[in-house]
Amino acid sequence: MDKDKNNNQSIVHLCLLRGINVSGHNMIKMNALKTTLENIGFTKVETYIQSGNVFVTTEEENAAKVGFIIKQEIFKVFGGDVPVIILNVADLKACFSNNPFMKEKEVDTKKLYVAFVSKELRSENINDLKISQFKPDEAHLDGNRIFIKYAVGAGKTRLDQKYIEKKLNLTATIRNWNTVTQLLKMYEELA
Repeated sequence: MDKDKNNNQSIVHLCLLRGINVSGHNMIKMNALKTTLENIGFTKVETYIQSGNVFVTTEEENAAKVGFIIKQEIFKVFGGDVPVIILNVADLKACFSNNPFMKEKEVDTKKLYVAFVSKELRSENINDLKISQFKPDEAHLDGNRIFIKYAVGAGKTRLDQKYIEKKLNLTATIRNWNTVTQLLKMYEELA
């Protein structure tokens, strides 16, 4: 985890909320979420777009505890059961150094996505996903991430968040490559 520039032992956490503001479900305005999180003691709360990307600063080092607090508060204030995955800057940097699709010539980053998952994956988990049935879509497992390259696009595949969650029995939330890029830039500015 990264220490805040003020050296006051504050830590920046990136919280990815799964399933908010999608198709009219779990609607949460980002300014209302920001106020809610500030009211329970988080500082420097920053959001990025409406899909549930939130940076919070706190003295709490335990990422799981931060995620639990946020999940509880969302349920209390907004009434939705919203899973939260917490990342640190190293998680985001690994997206750039470990994504095999970025090594391809003339890669179309508009077709690249990252599924962030709630637990470390093992290499044999790729068999659980049965990726071959989704060809020409491709996927590569890396720690708590699944790098995905969609042949056509995210809206035209069955290799989606619900499928990943069901097959691997975990929580997953997917972000496109542009969002991952912007989140890393914001994280580096905040940390």
